Amino acid sequence: MTASRELGRSGLTVHPIAFGGNVFGWSADEKTSFALLDAFVDAGFNLVDTADAYSAWVPGNAGGESETILGRWFQRSGKRGRVVLATKVGKWAERPGLSADNIAAAVEDSLRRLQTDVIDLYQAHADDESTPLETTLAAFGRLIEQGKVRAIGASNYSASRLRDALAVSADYKLPRYETLQPEYNLYDRAGYEAELEPLVREHGLGVIGYYSLARGFLSGKYRRAEDAGKSSARGQSVVDAYLNPRGVRILTALDDIGSKHNATPSQIALAWLIARPGVAAPIVSATSVEQLQDVLAAARVALSAADVAQLDAASAELG
Repeated sequence: MTASRELGRSGLTVHPIAFGGNVFGWSADEKTSFALLDAFVDAGFNLVDTADAYSAWVPGNAGGESETILGRWFQRSGKRGRVVLATKVGKWAERPGLSADNIAAAVEDSLRRLQTDVIDLYQAHADDESTPLETTLAAFGRLIEQGKVRAIGASNYSASRLRDALAVSADYKLPRYETLQPEYNLYDRAGYEAELEPLVREHGLGVIGYYSLARGFLSGKYRRAEDAGKSSARGQSVVDAYLNPRGVRILTALDDIGSKHNATPSQIALAWLIARPGVAAPIVSATSVEQLQDVLAAARVALSAADVAQLDAASAELG
């Protein structure tokens, strides 16, 4: 397996794939979630990412379901010590924004649901421009001082706001965001690479990207318009967004390189991410142990410089 990486300067080290807990209480019930978590940790991986808002979008859910299932698994399995636990605050309608009061209340709720005394990585789920950055960062700092949080990260921040947050941390001697969670994959590159990538590399942040397989497109599951029916939840939106000449070029390159490595398109797409400078652990989700084992095998794929160049060329935005 590829060597572990540090999350920024936090002292937390993770193996190069994170499990996305958005499926817990949504497309994976509690029994399946427990099996997935066992398989993930027993395979040698350790970063599990969730949020207080997961999975409020599911009819009948209110939010907090993912953290609750994860907390039950910690108690049932005794494996809390083998997990770098990441969760988020700020996007759930029940606990919106990044005010000091909201952060203080939300962390207590998350700790209770997760049945743990400390969150390893507590992330701002989205920027809150209505709250001064120094207020938010000071609130996170108090949680670190209280031993409730080990490190903090940012999700869905623009480059300008992340730069400002890092400056505020330095100026006010407050904890800084050690990680960034952006949308990033072999197809969706420009939004991260143009401005965020140089910034995170300059400051040594760890990147935990989401939609690592472009909502499933990079698995090769959607190759024709009629493949939209393969996923009732989002198949049509994936086909509409990605099944175009550039998307087909990318799939062709994934197939070609995969044949050389005896690897699936998903594994090659993830291996490309793992090889990117600054990327700590792309986030993957799975709803079966078999599916999870397939994507985890990406950590054993060593792409050559020629492989990377081929993928870069295929995914280039022409004209």
